Amino acid sequence: MASDNNSQSKGNDSTPGRKKRIIIPFRALFKWLVRLRRSPRAVAGGFALGVFIAFTPTMGFQIVIAIFLATFLNLNRPAAVITVWITNLATMAPIYTFNYWVGSLFWSGPPVAEVYKTFVSIGTQLVKMDFWEFGRQFEIMLGLSGTMAIPLLIGSVVVGLISAALTYLAAIGIIHLILDKRRKKQRLY
Repeated sequence: MASDNNSQSKGNDSTPGRKKRIIIPFRALFKWLVRLRRSPRAVAGGFALGVFIAFTPTMGFQIVIAIFLATFLNLNRPAAVITVWITNLATMAPIYTFNYWVGSLFWSGPPVAEVYKTFVSIGTQLVKMDFWEFGRQFEIMLGLSGTMAIPLLIGSVVVGLISAALTYLAAIGIIHLILDKRRKKQRLY
C-alpha cells in the first residue's frame, strides 16, 4: 500500500524498478506506434501487412510495396515498413527456402537443398550490390526458374497469411494492453 501511495505522489515519473519489470522488450517502439494517432486496428494491420510482404519474394521492392499498400488500405505505414525488415540478406535464404518447402507440398519442384543453394547464391549477389539498386535486386529475384517460382509463390502466400494473422492478433493484444495501462495510469492522476 505504501508503494502505491509513493508512486501516486510522484505523478508521471517512473521509478527505475518499474522499468526493470517491463516484459515487452520493444515497449517504447509499440508506444510510439500507438501514439501515431491511428487506431489500434490500423497499427496492428500495418504490422500484419508488413509481415505478409516480408514473406513474399519481392526483395528490393518490399518497402515500396508496404508503403503503397498501407496507404491504400489505410494502415499504419511505419508499422508495415518496420516488419518488412524480417526478410533481409541474412534471413532471406532460410525464409524463402521454408516458403518453398511449404509450397512444394502443393506443387512439385526442384529439391529443397538445391533451392537453398540458389537462395544463398542470390544472397551473395545481393550483398555485393548497393542498397539503392532496387531494380537490379528485383531482377535477380525474377531470375528464378519457373519450376522454383511457383512453389515459392504458393508457399509465400500460405506462410505469409498465417504469419500475418498471428502477427495481427499478437499486435492488437499488445496494443490494447498498452492502451489499457495508459488509461488506468491517467485515471490515477
